[in-house]
Amino acid sequence: MLPRRVCASIGHRAGAQHCRLADDPRLGLGDFRRDQQRVGPRIAEHNQGRAVAAVRGYGDGMGDELAPLTIGVAEEALDDLQRRLTRARWPEPATVADWSQGVPVDWLRDLCEYWAHRYDWRPLEARLNALPQFTTELDGVDVHFVHLRSPHPDALPLILTHGWPGSVVEFLDVLDPLVDPVAHGGDPGDAFDVVCPSLPGFGFSAKPAEPGWGPARIARAWSVLMARLGYERFGAQGGDWGSAITTALATQQPERLVGIHLNFVPPGTRDQSTTDDLTDFERQSLADIGYHLEWGSGYALQQATRPQTLAYGLADSPVGQCAWIAEKYWAWTDHDGDPLEALSRDQMLDNISVYWHTSTAASSARIYWEDGFARPSGRGARRQPEPLAVPVGVSVFPREIFRPSRRWCERSYPDLRFYDQPDRGGHFAAFEQPEIFVDQVRRAFRSMR
Repeated sequence: MLPRRVCASIGHRAGAQHCRLADDPRLGLGDFRRDQQRVGPRIAEHNQGRAVAAVRGYGDGMGDELAPLTIGVAEEALDDLQRRLTRARWPEPATVADWSQGVPVDWLRDLCEYWAHRYDWRPLEARLNALPQFTTELDGVDVHFVHLRSPHPDALPLILTHGWPGSVVEFLDVLDPLVDPVAHGGDPGDAFDVVCPSLPGFGFSAKPAEPGWGPARIARAWSVLMARLGYERFGAQGGDWGSAITTALATQQPERLVGIHLNFVPPGTRDQSTTDDLTDFERQSLADIGYHLEWGSGYALQQATRPQTLAYGLADSPVGQCAWIAEKYWAWTDHDGDPLEALSRDQMLDNISVYWHTSTAASSARIYWEDGFARPSGRGARRQPEPLAVPVGVSVFPREIFRPSRRWCERSYPDLRFYDQPDRGGHFAAFEQPEIFVDQVRRAFRSMR
């Protein structure tokens, strides 16, 4: 008789691995490997060094199985994290009092002290495990995703895609309002069936063992995922890398896309800066992207050139991993000087902890290496893609890295059905302003359904 569940628990960073069958706790790793065809594929195929215990339902061994997933971080991994945080070796303060040289020491010490002694990982773990989560093999990689079906019969299937340094965590507050708008005072006509995957190499998805996993390949995988879930026609939404993947999906499969919604549109190349009649909004947007390229893009060049070298520090030091992500909360969220005005400590550490416990510093950074946009040759070789044929909605949040005007968007999106500029929010729109984000998505897709 086949066991009901498989639990693969991977020891954190030290390389110790333990696996057991739920019905036979005596079964060790060797037996598990020998019997994996009998009980279903391992969740941790390419995830050496993980702290996560993933419980999966067995399948028939075929590549198209959908396996239920339960997340569990070993208690010893949490203890190890606390030890590392309390024994960290800190650098001297910057020679300036602001954030212009990076995260201030005192600010980061405070956040890491909270992480070590007051933050509790288990509520996030429980919240994730309360959702219907699955993994499925897509192009050789086990991909984690949340799948919520709406109680309303005419719900539109919608795939939400995060970016870096994001995860499915940033969407947690928007899932239920999107799936069941009536329960939140909305209209059943705005309902969605929501699919929310973790990018390959991010979070609870497996880490690709070969190159090639850029936005185009991920988009093809998303197309397969939606078909596997029974969705022939659907909408797609994304920001950051999610925007690039969503756009690639619309380019590859326009006949299947009802439309797309983007909360990040990258700078175009169609002579925007040479337009004679720039508005004040456009002029400020160009000035801000110029500042970002000068002072805010070093992380992208590092990840686009030497992600592996960077990862040795981030994978070994929770302080380093925390600083690498938290600096983006300062740079890209809507606040007046302190990113804690935009996101709470718990919110920040929920997402940072996902990166730490899954040891995905290198694998998540490699999408920059794959795409190459941050390298000078990549910027020089990039050409404006052909205008999309599908309906498009765009939300431009006030603290986004680049903020295109409506007419700039119309050059790439001739069927622009929705364009709006909310008055609050930044790069992590769903995380920072979930109610505004939900409203933007609903309004955008009303024009496309």
